[in-house]
Amino acid sequence: MTGPAQEFPLIIQPKDFARTLQNSANNAGTRIVDLSSEENFLNAHIPGAIHLSFKSLMLGQAPAPGKLPGKAQLEEVFQFLGLSENTHFIVCDDEGGGWAGRFIWTLDVIGHKHYSYIDGGMIAWNAANLPTESGKNKQNHQSKEAPSITINRNPIADLDVILAGLGEKQFTVWDARSPQEYAGTRVVSTKGGHIPGAINAEWTSLMDSENGQRIKSNARELLAAIGIDGTLPIITHCQSHHRSGFTYLLGKHLGFNIKAYDGSWSEWGNHPDTPVEV
Repeated sequence: MTGPAQEFPLIIQPKDFARTLQNSANNAGTRIVDLSSEENFLNAHIPGAIHLSFKSLMLGQAPAPGKLPGKAQLEEVFQFLGLSENTHFIVCDDEGGGWAGRFIWTLDVIGHKHYSYIDGGMIAWNAANLPTESGKNKQNHQSKEAPSITINRNPIADLDVILAGLGEKQFTVWDARSPQEYAGTRVVSTKGGHIPGAINAEWTSLMDSENGQRIKSNARELLAAIGIDGTLPIITHCQSHHRSGFTYLLGKHLGFNIKAYDGSWSEWGNHPDTPVEV
């Protein structure tokens, strides 16, 4: 089995990837996965991209619908995508990286390390007037058999682990929700507020709205100014590990030792025994 003809960095600029589309040999072994809404995907997507619904990456069960789905569901997803040992996934969405980051976290969970994120996703791609096609992708990339995957729990933070380490400053909790959710003035679970000691940096505050929702060039400095500097391991979360998909991806980009709490506030805020600050 041969590997991809070209390896890409974790964060790739739209125009840089667009150049590779002109030569199919450059894309041997790559799989473009678009987690945009189905409507936006059908309207315009990168030539050759496969649409993947974000719902396929989530357990979808109350009280914590954002938790990692079971092994069988993940194997079905990656059979559909034609996963092989050397597949390099090029990932994008239509919102600046939430679902794309969630997919990359999922790849880390199954131990697959060949992936890249198109900076700004389809927002930046369309703003640059780069090539698109419309309609469904008629190519069939599906594997004949479902791949056998192994769950690697290193990228996952569990409620019990967070509870046990809260008072010992073993990690930094990065809350990617809105300031209102963090403060408890907007309540979408049984309890409002935040995990004690958590630091709030809303996911969109680290995207450049004037540059196609790309990652801000000064993201490291903005985070360091509020105490998220990578000195300690980082656990990131939101309400359902959607917005924190982006912050997980950003943490990897910045070289942080980062995990994601997939139960997120939907689990913590609905649990009877979890402490809360407001």
